[in-house]
Amino acid sequence: MISLMFAMDRNRVIGKDNDLPWHLPNDLKYFKEKTMGNTIIMGRKTFESFNRPLPKRENVILTKNESYQQQGCTIIHDIETILKWNEREPEKEWFVIGGSVLFEQILKDADRMYVTYIDDSFEGDTFFPAISEHEWKLVEEEKGVKDKNNPYDYYFRTYERVRN
Repeated sequence: MISLMFAMDRNRVIGKDNDLPWHLPNDLKYFKEKTMGNTIIMGRKTFESFNRPLPKRENVILTKNESYQQQGCTIIHDIETILKWNEREPEKEWFVIGGSVLFEQILKDADRMYVTYIDDSFEGDTFFPAISEHEWKLVEEEKGVKDKNNPYDYYFRTYERVRN
Protein backbone atom coordinates (compact mmCIF):
# COMPACT_ATOMS: atom_id res chain seq x y z
CA MET A 1 0.00 0.00 0.00
CA ILE A 2 1.37 3.40 -0.97
CA SER A 3 0.51 6.01 1.65
CA LEU A 4 1.22 9.72 1.46
CA MET A 5 1.96 11.49 4.72
CA PHE A 6 2.11 15.26 5.01
CA ALA A 7 0.86 18.36 6.81
CA MET A 8 -0.74 21.25 4.94
CA ASP A 9 -2.54 24.48 5.63
CA ARG A 10 -5.92 25.53 4.24
CA ASN A 11 -4.21 26.73 1.01
CA ARG A 12 -2.35 23.40 0.48
CA VAL A 13 0.99 24.92 1.63
CA ILE A 14 3.35 22.13 2.74
CA GLY A 15 6.65 24.00 2.95
CA LYS A 16 8.71 27.15 2.78
CA ASP A 17 12.44 27.34 2.08
CA ASN A 18 12.75 23.53 2.38
CA ASP A 19 11.27 23.58 5.88
CA LEU A 20 7.87 23.55 7.54
CA PRO A 21 6.34 27.04 7.88
CA TRP A 22 4.82 26.14 11.26
CA HIS A 23 5.94 24.57 14.52
CA LEU A 24 3.54 21.81 15.58
CA PRO A 25 5.19 19.26 17.90
CA ASN A 26 2.08 17.06 18.02
CA ASP A 27 2.25 16.65 14.24
CA LEU A 28 5.89 15.52 14.49
CA LYS A 29 4.87 13.04 17.20
CA TYR A 30 2.04 11.73 14.97
CA PHE A 31 4.48 11.38 12.06
CA LYS A 32 6.92 9.43 14.23
CA GLU A 33 4.19 7.12 15.59
CA LYS A 34 2.90 6.27 12.11
CA THR A 35 6.23 5.80 10.36
CA MET A 36 8.36 4.14 13.07
CA GLY A 37 9.55 0.72 11.93
CA ASN A 38 8.37 1.34 8.36
CA THR A 39 9.85 2.50 5.07
CA ILE A 40 9.76 6.24 4.35
CA ILE A 41 10.33 7.43 0.79
CA MET A 42 11.30 11.02 0.05
CA GLY A 43 12.90 13.25 -2.51
CA ARG A 44 16.47 14.41 -2.04
CA LYS A 45 15.55 17.93 -0.90
CA THR A 46 13.18 16.56 1.72
CA PHE A 47 15.93 14.27 3.00
CA GLU A 48 18.41 17.14 3.12
CA SER A 49 15.98 19.16 5.24
CA PHE A 50 16.44 16.45 7.94
CA ASN A 51 20.25 16.34 7.56
CA ARG A 52 20.31 12.66 8.57
CA PRO A 53 18.37 9.42 8.13
CA LEU A 54 15.38 9.26 10.46
CA PRO A 55 16.04 6.58 13.08
CA LYS A 56 14.30 3.20 13.26
CA ARG A 57 12.94 3.54 9.72
CA GLU A 58 14.19 2.46 6.33
CA ASN A 59 15.02 5.75 4.59
CA VAL A 60 14.65 5.75 0.80
CA ILE A 61 15.72 8.78 -1.23
CA LEU A 62 14.50 9.35 -4.78
CA THR A 63 16.89 11.44 -6.86
CA LYS A 64 17.77 11.85 -10.53
CA ASN A 65 21.45 12.15 -9.57
CA GLU A 66 22.90 8.72 -10.39
CA SER A 67 26.01 9.31 -8.26
CA TYR A 68 24.14 10.51 -5.14
CA GLN A 69 24.97 8.52 -2.02
CA GLN A 70 23.85 8.82 1.56
CA GLN A 71 25.02 6.54 4.33
CA GLY A 72 22.19 4.60 5.96
CA CYS A 73 19.78 5.21 3.07
CA THR A 74 18.58 3.36 0.00
CA ILE A 75 18.87 5.48 -3.16
CA ILE A 76 16.46 5.05 -6.07
CA HIS A 77 16.12 6.97 -9.31
CA ASP A 78 12.55 6.48 -10.52
CA ILE A 79 8.95 6.10 -9.38
CA GLU A 80 8.74 2.69 -11.09
CA THR A 81 10.96 1.25 -8.34
CA ILE A 82 8.36 2.20 -5.71
CA LEU A 83 5.57 0.72 -7.81
CA LYS A 84 7.51 -2.55 -8.25
CA TRP A 85 8.14 -2.78 -4.50
CA ASN A 86 4.45 -2.22 -3.85
CA GLU A 87 3.53 -4.87 -6.40
CA ARG A 88 5.87 -7.39 -4.75
CA GLU A 89 4.74 -6.57 -1.19
CA PRO A 90 1.21 -5.09 -1.42
CA GLU A 91 0.51 -5.78 2.26
CA LYS A 92 3.41 -3.52 3.28
CA GLU A 93 2.74 0.19 3.85
CA TRP A 94 5.16 2.43 1.96
CA PHE A 95 5.13 5.98 3.38
CA VAL A 96 5.85 8.70 0.81
CA ILE A 97 6.67 11.83 2.81
CA GLY A 98 7.49 14.47 0.18
CA GLY A 99 8.27 16.74 -1.40
CA SER A 100 5.78 18.22 -3.77
CA VAL A 101 7.34 16.85 -6.98
CA LEU A 102 7.30 13.31 -5.60
CA PHE A 103 3.72 13.77 -4.38
CA GLU A 104 2.68 14.94 -7.87
CA GLN A 105 4.37 11.93 -9.49
CA ILE A 106 2.94 9.26 -7.19
CA LEU A 107 -0.48 10.69 -6.27
CA LYS A 108 -2.30 8.67 -8.94
CA ASP A 109 -0.83 5.44 -7.49
CA ALA A 110 -1.44 6.22 -3.81
CA ASP A 111 -3.94 4.21 -1.78
CA ARG A 112 -4.08 6.25 1.43
CA MET A 113 -3.27 9.74 2.67
CA TYR A 114 -2.44 10.76 6.23
CA VAL A 115 -2.98 14.51 6.31
CA THR A 116 -2.42 16.86 9.20
CA TYR A 117 -4.75 19.66 8.15
CA ILE A 118 -3.82 22.95 9.79
CA ASP A 119 -6.80 25.31 9.78
CA ASP A 120 -4.69 28.41 9.22
CA SER A 121 -2.80 30.13 6.41
CA PHE A 122 0.97 30.32 6.11
CA GLU A 123 3.40 31.82 3.66
CA GLY A 124 4.93 29.06 1.59
CA ASP A 125 6.64 28.13 -1.65
CA THR A 126 5.73 24.43 -1.78
CA PHE A 127 2.20 23.08 -2.20
CA PHE A 128 0.44 19.75 -2.18
CA PRO A 129 -1.16 19.11 -5.58
CA ALA A 130 -4.89 19.61 -5.93
CA ILE A 131 -6.82 16.39 -5.47
CA SER A 132 -10.12 15.29 -6.88
CA GLU A 133 -12.59 15.07 -3.99
CA HIS A 134 -14.50 12.19 -5.61
CA GLU A 135 -11.33 10.05 -5.69
CA TRP A 136 -10.77 10.16 -1.91
CA LYS A 137 -12.94 9.36 1.08
CA LEU A 138 -12.29 10.71 4.58
CA VAL A 139 -12.29 7.60 6.80
CA GLU A 140 -10.92 9.03 10.03
CA GLU A 141 -10.55 12.46 11.63
CA GLU A 142 -9.24 13.46 15.02
CA LYS A 143 -8.95 17.04 16.24
CA GLY A 144 -5.48 17.77 17.55
CA VAL A 145 -4.88 19.28 20.98
CA LYS A 146 -4.37 23.03 20.81
CA ASP A 147 -2.07 24.41 23.50
CA LYS A 148 0.86 26.82 23.94
CA ASN A 149 3.19 24.45 22.04
CA ASN A 150 0.62 23.62 19.32
CA PRO A 151 -1.05 27.00 18.78
CA TYR A 152 -3.22 26.19 15.73
CA ASP A 153 -6.47 24.36 15.12
CA TYR A 154 -5.46 21.17 13.32
CA TYR A 155 -6.87 17.77 12.45
CA PHE A 156 -5.32 14.37 11.79
CA ARG A 157 -7.21 13.04 8.77
CA THR A 158 -6.96 9.71 6.99
CA TYR A 159 -8.24 9.36 3.44
CA GLU A 160 -8.63 6.18 1.42
CA ARG A 161 -8.72 6.09 -2.36
CA VAL A 162 -12.20 5.40 -3.76
CA ARG A 163 -11.91 2.44 -6.12
CA ASN A 164 -14.58 2.15 -8.79
